[in-house]
Amino acid sequence: MADSSLPASPPENHDAARVALVEDDADLARATAQLLRLAGFAVETFAAAAPALAAITADWPGVVVTDVRMPLVSGIDLFRQLHDRDPELPVILVTGHGDIEMAVQLLKAGAWDFLTKPFAPDTLIAAVRRAATARALTLENRRLRSLAEADDAPLFLGENPAIRRLREMIPVLANADIDLFIEGETGTGKDLLARLIHRAGKRARHRFLPIACAGVPQALADPLFTASGHAEPGLAAAHRGTLYLDDVDRAPSHLQERLLPFAEQRVLRRRDEAVPVDIRIISTSQNAAEGPPPALLPPLFYRLAAMRLSIPPLRERREDIPALFARFAGDAARRLGRELPVITAPLRTMLERHDWPGNVRELGNFAEQFVLGLGDPAPAPAPGAAKGLTERVDAFERDEIIAAVQAAGGEIGAAIRALDLPRKTFYYKVNKHGIDLTALRRRD
Repeated sequence: MADSSLPASPPENHDAARVALVEDDADLARATAQLLRLAGFAVETFAAAAPALAAITADWPGVVVTDVRMPLVSGIDLFRQLHDRDPELPVILVTGHGDIEMAVQLLKAGAWDFLTKPFAPDTLIAAVRRAATARALTLENRRLRSLAEADDAPLFLGENPAIRRLREMIPVLANADIDLFIEGETGTGKDLLARLIHRAGKRARHRFLPIACAGVPQALADPLFTASGHAEPGLAAAHRGTLYLDDVDRAPSHLQERLLPFAEQRVLRRRDEAVPVDIRIISTSQNAAEGPPPALLPPLFYRLAAMRLSIPPLRERREDIPALFARFAGDAARRLGRELPVITAPLRTMLERHDWPGNVRELGNFAEQFVLGLGDPAPAPAPGAAKGLTERVDAFERDEIIAAVQAAGGEIGAAIRALDLPRKTFYYKVNKHGIDLTALRRRD
């Protein structure tokens, strides 16, 4: 529990990065907490290590700042216990006794940083800010890996409001006998949405019959609308099920002319006999205009579009891209019998900045290439998307670090000496650029 001897804190910003401040000096704890709150952090103070250990669990979403010299349980013992619980939890140690050897040993053991009192306020804030950024990335990667490894994640993934609304509508539409018209760019998931609606309702026990409307020649159109009595009698195969008209606006005129009376009457012909069929029609189009697609007969459109559904392209739901990519990568890893690679910070940046003209389908293909490790499968940048100076510097630093580790045969100490960097700076840059040292050592 938090130290009750300290004054009540002002209301916290729950979106702010969290800091657990462990300090037995009440006055110093107040001053440090105020400093961090003014810098935008949400601070929880503890007067001893024991209550901090009780409150800070694995996957705790924040940073720990602790004094080293404390009674009963020292800051060093607190760090070691927290490190055993979660080796990636950033712990910043503060001491009034400048012990260089102790600092080096603790940094080698996994401490995030080591500050000596009195420290400059900017030094503490900068250290906490770097640690909070790294912690957020770590937890996001864990979330994505968990999603990638889950077997029960929803198939129509996304937290974009439009996607959530569509997902909520699936069970409602599944048993509503109205025809649906799904619109969206190529690769957005129209086929998946149609199949999920079919599977979720009473028609799931019967056939889902897909027809690629753009590829139906006239010679094949007539048999579709004939009840021949054979085992696969054209559209009659979808009786009590779903007829899926993919890209119906690209259907040739002869097919549209046959679809119109069928959509109105739901009957097939057997010689001179009209054979009624119970079929629900789900159609798709890449059109996004208000009215009917230009190439589709208006009467047919208004008959098929009892309800219109629209799936947004990926570029309009960028917040969903990391989770979708993780799911696709996890599926690919299981299917291909491969280990799931680490989703690094530069990869996340690329995922969120690329326009994905092929939408979910393109993203899924990229995820499969990523799992297979086929060179650099990054999509080509959109026109005019040249890297700025900061991005070029980051890319240079990342490439140099990777090259140094590889040249050193995976020996980190040798790589640090070759780069002429302080060990702390080296690990900071490794975290910043999302470099997987374990994977590099394994490769070497």
